This record gives sequence, C-alpha cells and structure tokens, in this order.
Amino acid sequence: MSDKTAIIIGASRGIGLGLAKELASRGYKVIASERSESAELHGAAEAHEGAIEIVRCDVTDPASVAAIKDSCAEGSVDLLVMNAGVYGGSEQELDQLGRDSVADIVMTNAVAPTQAALDLLPLVKRGGTIAMMSSKMGSIDDSSGGVNLYRLSKVSQNMLARSLFAKHAQPRGVGVVSLHPGWVQTDMGGPNALIDVETSVNGMLDVVDRDDGQNHRFIAYDGSEVPW
Repeated sequence: MSDKTAIIIGASRGIGLGLAKELASRGYKVIASERSESAELHGAAEAHEGAIEIVRCDVTDPASVAAIKDSCAEGSVDLLVMNAGVYGGSEQELDQLGRDSVADIVMTNAVAPTQAALDLLPLVKRGGTIAMMSSKMGSIDDSSGGVNLYRLSKVSQNMLARSLFAKHAQPRGVGVVSLHPGWVQTDMGGPNALIDVETSVNGMLDVVDRDDGQNHRFIAYDGSEVPW
C-alpha cells in the first residue's frame, strides 16, 4: 500500500472517475469530488474499500473548495488533479459567441479551476504535482478552428496554469502540468473517440510520474509535447 494521497476535483464520471479508480488501484488514498451525487463514483469507493473518500465540490464555489482545504493537512498531498469542466453547448461558431456564454465557460473551465488549484496549493507537498486537465483543442499552433467556446476556455486555462506555476507553485517546489487526455470515449468525447478511459488515464499518470517540476509543460497522455 502506497502512502501517497491524491485529490481529484471532478471525479463523478469519465476521465475523473477513471483517475480515481486507477489511483486507488495503485495504492493512493484518493479524495474525489462530485458536484452532485454520482452512483458510479460511490460504487468505485465501495469496490476499493475505503481508498476513495468522496467530497462534494463545485469548482465555481470557493466555499466548497475551502471545505476541502480545511479537511486536509498542509503538505499532505502528492497529486492534485483539476478535472472539472464543461463543453459549452452547441452554439460555438464565431458569430454565435456572446458575453454570457464566453464569461460562463472561461470562468468554469479556466478561472475557477486555476483559482481552486491556488487555494489548494498549500496542501501539495514539495515535489508534488498539480495536473490541469487541458486539451489539444487549446493549442493555437495545432488549431483547425471551430468549437470556439471550448477552445477559448482551454487556451485561457493554459495561460493561467503558467501563471500558477511561475508565480506560486514553482517557488514552493510544486510542479504544474497541463494535460491533453486524448480523444477519449466519454460522454463528452462520444463513442467514436480514439481511445478508452483506461488508456488515457494510465498514460497521463505516467506523464505525472515523470514530472520533475522544473517547467510548466503541455503534454499529451502518450508523453508527446503539445505545441502551445
């Protein structure tokens, strides 16, 4: 049994749920958040016999993030995963973007997760890692256009993650990685996606294991660098 601890913000389904299961299988104590009750997450907690502790958290609600911070000791966490996020609906063409839709997705996918990571940073031990769930769709260099709300939110998250690393995490000896999970067979990715959750999760955890905390990097689940 490992003595390592991980916090996953956004673990009720898909990639977050897969991360909770795999980390528990690797011997971690996992603190996994749900915004509303997830039967799948509770089932995973039962199957792993106490290795997964479930907490309620809405990443856009600072009070619920603070409650997690208050329940853990400083310097007790090896891995913090910020996985919560939304796709943003179907109206994503350039001429469909509006003040409310842009503000909502940038706050939910970029600002709130990074602020939550900053709030929880004292929990992460020196040599630990904060993993921000980004996407290749947030790469300007690799963009084919379209899906503008989602792309905008991930570009924004990448920039804020860089600020988190340079101004806050690096001085504490904590690494930050922005992860591209691949096109994954989840509710968001759909059944025709290229890889399953297990492939994505195992690859990303291997990436995290190799992180030396020296630079903020944008990395895919297979270990390849994603261009900014």
